[in-house]
Amino acid sequence: MISARIAARLRTLLPAVALAGLLIAVISQQPRAASYFGLNLLLNLAIPIIFATLAQVVILAVSDIDLSIGAFVSLTATIGATLLPNSPGIAVTAYVLCIAAYAAVGALVEWRGLPAIVVTLGMSFVWLGCAILLLPTPGGTAPGWLGSALRLQPPFVPLPIWVALAASVFGHLLISRSAFGTRMRGLGGQPAALARAGESLVRLRAQVYACAGLFGVIAGLMLVGQTTSADANIASRYTLVSIAAAILGGCEFIGGRVAPAGAVIGALTMTLAASFLTFVNVSPDWQVGMQGAILIAVLALRAAIDRLEDKR
Repeated sequence: MISARIAARLRTLLPAVALAGLLIAVISQQPRAASYFGLNLLLNLAIPIIFATLAQVVILAVSDIDLSIGAFVSLTATIGATLLPNSPGIAVTAYVLCIAAYAAVGALVEWRGLPAIVVTLGMSFVWLGCAILLLPTPGGTAPGWLGSALRLQPPFVPLPIWVALAASVFGHLLISRSAFGTRMRGLGGQPAALARAGESLVRLRAQVYACAGLFGVIAGLMLVGQTTSADANIASRYTLVSIAAAILGGCEFIGGRVAPAGAVIGALTMTLAASFLTFVNVSPDWQVGMQGAILIAVLALRAAIDRLEDKR
């Protein structure tokens, strides 16, 4: 039996413990992974996943689930690889339209009372179709400045760790400390109270989805900057990975209960898990299943902590 305060601390520490455990396992297999270059190699792919996860966290904050974020990131990556290098003005306009479309999806969900999981699933095909029309075959090129930015070597620790720290702080301030974040979480937990206070739920949900769309655009830019090219399915796995990372980090599906910093750690953990499985020669066909097993193990620990708290 444990107190509520201890249980809360244990739940908060679970994502960090999972990340530390995986990191120790990787270093035990490959000691050079502890170096600056090794950590950069291990965590570099986490940068776009971090922002896709934050997009998912924003949606989870209003008790919705976004099944289109992977396709949306793919679309924004294709825009970055085709329009941004030679027509930056058109590319920026396209990004603004994408964010506006995301906001319209949120407004539609609230206005008509539609299940977000169904609407976003349908929108995933829309984003995929737009990406295919824009880039039918893999190709394109990233702007030079974007690739250079993602090859930076900051002091002390590699770029992915700096990005993770900055994203954690920004996500925490936006969702947990700002007035907008309070209304966002209120929409997920107590929408009736917000409506009685005179808040427009349609406008608020549209703003939340627009915020998620902005994070999705950033994720697409980071991805194309890393890969230097794109294709219509380049980020298709991000949908499930972002959900897994958010849940691993302490977010819940209902009630507006989210943990932005924990979700960022979850994104790092999911990325590191793939690297660890590669080190131990697990077949790529089995890696997704093993990542799921890691997620289930952490969720089982969280459930055990909750049961101990309930018995108190």
